[in-house]
Amino acid sequence: MNYIEAQDYLNSFINYETKLEFPYKESFKLERMQDLLESLDNPQDAVKSIHIAGTKGKGSTSAYCANILKEAGFRTGLYTSPHLNTFRERIRILDGKIQDQDPYFSGMISEKDVCIYVERLKQGIERFNKKSSWDKLSFFEVYTALAFLYFKDKKVDFVVLETGLGGRLDATNAADSLVSVITPISFEHTQKLGNTLKEIATEKAGIIKKKNQVVVSAIQPDEALSAIKKRCQEFDAKLYVMGKDIFFEELFSDINGQVFNYFDSFCEYANLRTSLLGSHQLINAATAIGIIDALRLFNFIVPPEAIKKGLEATSWPGRFEIMAKDPFVILDGAQNAASAEVLKKTIKKIFGDQKVILILGVSQDKDLQGICRELELIAKTVILTKADNPRASEPKNLIQFFPKNKEIRLTSSVKEAIELSKAISEKTDIILASGSLFVVGEARDLWLKKTKQ
Repeated sequence: MNYIEAQDYLNSFINYETKLEFPYKESFKLERMQDLLESLDNPQDAVKSIHIAGTKGKGSTSAYCANILKEAGFRTGLYTSPHLNTFRERIRILDGKIQDQDPYFSGMISEKDVCIYVERLKQGIERFNKKSSWDKLSFFEVYTALAFLYFKDKKVDFVVLETGLGGRLDATNAADSLVSVITPISFEHTQKLGNTLKEIATEKAGIIKKKNQVVVSAIQPDEALSAIKKRCQEFDAKLYVMGKDIFFEELFSDINGQVFNYFDSFCEYANLRTSLLGSHQLINAATAIGIIDALRLFNFIVPPEAIKKGLEATSWPGRFEIMAKDPFVILDGAQNAASAEVLKKTIKKIFGDQKVILILGVSQDKDLQGICRELELIAKTVILTKADNPRASEPKNLIQFFPKNKEIRLTSSVKEAIELSKAISEKTDIILASGSLFVVGEARDLWLKKTKQ
């Protein structure tokens, strides 16, 4: 099997990431995933997992955590979603040895290993299909199973798992974790997870499922925190909450990064630095440190220097990623109103009232009005566009969410939007592409190809 054939096989499974509407509770079946993994001899049981759910900051928190563990000398698997340009980005091993030509996603699974593990996966799926009456497997279930096989064979010390959607029914929840983590919860996927923060938090907190488990939570709205606490009480889980058990203090921030202090019930760390920008990234960094310190309860001690180096080494492409200067080109996949508000505040904090040319494309199932409302406030010109994805909203459908006096341009592709933004921008402007990770992924790929020419 070559790489094209392996891709075709993986893409033959239903992919809910490209579906606008589907019945969540009927489509997501944790028991089906568990049966698939049983046909593969349960590779998830061979790895020590840290499981991260939430609405915002899952990926950044996962990346921070994995990089800290790497700097501490642990061979660390990292499983995240979605990807920006290739699904290989989702499966990575960080150990300082495995490298890839892509400096942003070092250690990602090679094309050769994708072929090897798809072949092995096919055998397990054939066994699964013979004894199973389940509906068809999804791409995410199949690729998650491949990740578990890969991490088991590569003998990683830890795997940091980011949930795909929700938590309770997510394929990643087939693993039993040492530490379960809930990053900030806000309104997203309400059609599937619920219309209240309590309902959404209950779905996310479904990753808490073992007696006497350790749980770390970022800052939460009261309604969400109550649901998390209730779940922890049901399983006698030890809960560490930011603002009660975990604290950080911002010291300094500029275009090059942020410096902060941190302390919890275990340790204190001074003058920590991260290159990821925005106050939300301090929350994510502090959550990651809380996770690492909680590993002390399992006799894993990570030295302060590893925490410092791990934070400094962490990058997370597509999240306030600065691609160029003069003018500044920034990519940020803010996909709901809360993330858009954070992005707006970060732009204002770093750049003040500098003019923004906003390239905006949003998926149909997102909070179109909420995202547009927040980002409109910083944009002098809005270029509406759409990603090459069936979930993408038509640009003309977004016009209604902007004031009539706002300068708005319509484009039919991300490439067209970028070309237009460059044509109308001045050196003192900011070009900001946002609204969807699909848009950001296309913009990033186009920009990287341009810089290589």
